[in-house]
Amino acid sequence: MAPRWIACLLLLLTSAAAQAGEPIATVRVAFDRNGVTAVRVHGHADKATGREVGADDPVRIASISKLVTALGVMRLVEAGKLDLDTDASKLLGWRLRNPAFPDTPITLRLLLSHRSSLTDGAGYWQTPLGGELRDIVADPRAWDAKHAPGTYFHYTNLNFPLVAQIMERATGERFDKLMARLVLRPLGIDGCFNWALCSDATAARAVVLYDADGKPAKDDNHGRKPACPVTPASDGSCDLSRWRAGANGALFSPQGGLRISARGLARIGELLLGNGSVDGKRLLKPGSIQAMITPEWQYRPGNGLTYEEDTGDADAGFFCRYGMAVQTLATPVPGCRDDPFGDGVARVGHSGSAYGLQAGLWVDRKSGTGVAWFATGMPDERMGGKSAFSAVEEALAH
Repeated sequence: MAPRWIACLLLLLTSAAAQAGEPIATVRVAFDRNGVTAVRVHGHADKATGREVGADDPVRIASISKLVTALGVMRLVEAGKLDLDTDASKLLGWRLRNPAFPDTPITLRLLLSHRSSLTDGAGYWQTPLGGELRDIVADPRAWDAKHAPGTYFHYTNLNFPLVAQIMERATGERFDKLMARLVLRPLGIDGCFNWALCSDATAARAVVLYDADGKPAKDDNHGRKPACPVTPASDGSCDLSRWRAGANGALFSPQGGLRISARGLARIGELLLGNGSVDGKRLLKPGSIQAMITPEWQYRPGNGLTYEEDTGDADAGFFCRYGMAVQTLATPVPGCRDDPFGDGVARVGHSGSAYGLQAGLWVDRKSGTGVAWFATGMPDERMGGKSAFSAVEEALAH
């Protein structure tokens, strides 16, 4: 006879599936300040081989990557290598300005909090190996011509390749290697951005991402690393020695390309609960964590979009409070539907949605508890929930 939690979860997921499609895999890890408290897994990491999913299997976690990237930024801020409020033009080595507001500086803080006035209208990841990200920024479609930097929230993936480019230029290190040194290795997390630094054994456990029709959408790598972990050069080649610091921060997908397990996500959550320390080891000062989680923006009519405009995978009312790559849930403002837990508790963390995956990392700092989850085989839109989150995610929240 199945344990009661499996029966309850299957009942919730069956109900959710009736409205939003049955997921191919779900993983949920609950934790507190001292570590993991509960693990629930269901389904397959790879349908073709019949391999069942596990809490230690790496998955492309989508936009939760942004929160992890911001941890690396804050380490460089603490080391005196970056400043949140310096004109990003100085950090990039070239002029970053909205053509409609040429006298308004754009800072690292504005990039991290999606208030830079950039949009994804010109793309954000298509720059190939050997290319330069500034070519995308030079496209007028990359900019919101109606709102000056600092005045409007517009969730934009392009912000984070620019953040990564700033990090590379400040250190001379490749973004994925920098994140391994600053964040992943110190936390004991077996993960990587875009597969290059993950071991063969880790890559063999990759969770295949499936779309809502059950077709492979990402990381169907047949137990191996992909032949090229980045967008190949214009001639089709993939020689990573062509990488140059501060030229193309999009290469290793800082906006969504982190491969990490649900148990690894829980380590990030423990760091947030521990005010910058885990297992007695300090990674960041409490003030740095506080700066990240404190909302830089809170929704009111006319001051920002509450959904991701360019993908449509988040319903209106999804984003209502946002700090530096950290979202705050359960905003008590009309028009906000950002409470998948349904209890009004102001949890902090981030969501992720791409290639049929829906994911979340959320911590209640007051109670000292948190949860990380992901589901694969999901529709592009979050469907069926009472909140702006999907019914499947609401089931996983409980």
